[in-house]
Amino acid sequence: MTEIPEHLRKRAEEARKKAAAKKAGGAAEGAGAAEGAGDAGAGGGGEAPKSEAASRIPAHLLERSRAAKARATGGGGGDAGGSGGGGGTATAVATATAPAAAAAPVATGPGGHTQRLLTVVKSGSIQDVKATPQDKVHVWPHLLGIEFVAALACTAFLLIFSVFVNAPLLELANVNETPNPSKAPWYFLGLQELLTMFHPMVAGVTLPGIGLIGLILAPYTDRNPSNKPEDRKFAISLFTIFLMGWAVLVLIGSFFRGPGQNFIFPWKDGLFFEL
Repeated sequence: MTEIPEHLRKRAEEARKKAAAKKAGGAAEGAGAAEGAGDAGAGGGGEAPKSEAASRIPAHLLERSRAAKARATGGGGGDAGGSGGGGGTATAVATATAPAAAAAPVATGPGGHTQRLLTVVKSGSIQDVKATPQDKVHVWPHLLGIEFVAALACTAFLLIFSVFVNAPLLELANVNETPNPSKAPWYFLGLQELLTMFHPMVAGVTLPGIGLIGLILAPYTDRNPSNKPEDRKFAISLFTIFLMGWAVLVLIGSFFRGPGQNFIFPWKDGLFFEL
């Protein structure tokens, strides 16, 4: 069951109090109207008050009482014509009951409309949501078509590059001779460079793990829905730091490490790296 919010509960309580106060005031006014009508009937037999402004009876109750008397008088005349002396009794009964009917309290709201509280809903559950137009395109053919063309372009580039650049296999490895320096492929040179600086547990597990976890948490840290680079400064800065840091380690391991993994200057000691 949905919990009723506190502000709606207070509002309903205030409305109930106002309705009870209005009901009590209507009953008091109805009683005053009945007494005034009884005094007028006993003293002058239909004599109206001197002025409505000086009377304590509200105007709408006076109008209702007059309408009830007019209806009762019309009905009494018909009865007098049909049955003779019974008309006076009917008129008196109708006149006596009219103020009582007028005094019955009626709970009404603004403008005379009766209002009822059907249910209380949770705040915000009923909203007029208007969809804002967005620039959207379908995955096919717009996205997949572009990706297919990009794949064909990469394949063509690799084909042409392989025609002009020779990539022979090295000679068979000699188990009795270890090359110096022995370098990993270029995509592992960053990790090999970390191994020359830190303990294997730190260089092989801790630091790469921190980098991967940081990249995984980046979309949850930066929740900006914009796709503009100037609005995604945090995400772009984080990825740039990661990419440039790893690129620097690869470049150092490729061109600035010589025999024994010692730091060298390639323009002075030569290049110890093969594509």
